Amino acid sequence: MQLILLAILFIFLTIAIYSVMTLVYVKYHNPFLIPILTTTIALIIVLLLFNVPYETYMIGGKWIDKLLGPAIVALAIPLYKQRKLLKQYLYPILGGVTAGIIIGMVSGIFFAKILGFSKEIVLSILPKSITTPIAMQISDQLGGIPSLATVFVIIAGLVGVIFVQPFFNFSRIDSAIGRGIGLGVAAHALGTSKAIEYGEQEASMSSVAMTLSAILGSFLGPIIAWFFY
Repeated sequence: MQLILLAILFIFLTIAIYSVMTLVYVKYHNPFLIPILTTTIALIIVLLLFNVPYETYMIGGKWIDKLLGPAIVALAIPLYKQRKLLKQYLYPILGGVTAGIIIGMVSGIFFAKILGFSKEIVLSILPKSITTPIAMQISDQLGGIPSLATVFVIIAGLVGVIFVQPFFNFSRIDSAIGRGIGLGVAAHALGTSKAIEYGEQEASMSSVAMTLSAILGSFLGPIIAWFFY
């Protein structure tokens, strides 16, 4: 009974903080106030203040974590609505995603090697722009650290959604397809959630790019790792 009450408490706490942070983001619309970032920081502060171990929080938090799968599957709805657009721009989409995933992996390895990181860390950085479950598997198969790969995935997603608008303005990218592919390839699920703010077409393109990135990344990851090692 106590575990059930703790689970309900932490679920309610997470939802309440996220709702408040969403209202703050809607009001000020500052990229550094995106709910996923501010909610995470607020939760960490609360847990530290009340000396609550992470394992205790996850009694309820794990149920929120389990909703990630259905949330990603739900992205198929805007994808289905924009199926005609997908057929019309099939080759540009495939080209953009392929270029994006290669550049993302190669650039990550390049900078990690310049900074002198170990092989394990480099191979954990390699799948940083791929959605978490696939990134963990790729990293594990290549000899990286799956848990560390998750951290890099989150960092890539947060950086992507925070700096995406200045990048779009600088690059003069104003098409729905370009924005959607960029967000999906560079920032995976977090980028797709950001794409929803731009419109349904951007969300559809982003979900397509995220899915294709996971598929292509599974094939290209070992090849790129072999090239560098």
